[in-house]
Amino acid sequence: MELTMTTFDKREQGFEAKFAHDEELMFKAAARSNKLLGLWAAGELGLSGDAAAAYATKLVTDSLANRTMDETLNKVSSDLAAKGISREHVAQKMQECLHQALAQLEAVSRQA
Repeated sequence: MELTMTTFDKREQGFEAKFAHDEELMFKAAARSNKLLGLWAAGELGLSGDAAAAYATKLVTDSLANRTMDETLNKVSSDLAAKGISREHVAQKMQECLHQALAQLEAVSRQA
């Protein structure tokens, strides 16, 4: 007896594949965005070179360990508070970094 895929099965597989692709894209975008935000914040903190890279990497790894966007925003805001940088400014920069990360990922996917 031969089993054939129904249209419903094919659609379900298509939705599952799109969901997995979208989740992967958002994961990559969040990681890249946090790295960009971390590098910006490191610069505002006067860090450069390895210290800036370490700050950005720690922000990425901490966010991957189930840190929410709000927790990331709170962390960076508290780090920059002594520099007089407001939480709102950090939130705006976080949005800019997310848009930049998505644009970078789109450019990479067009090249592939």
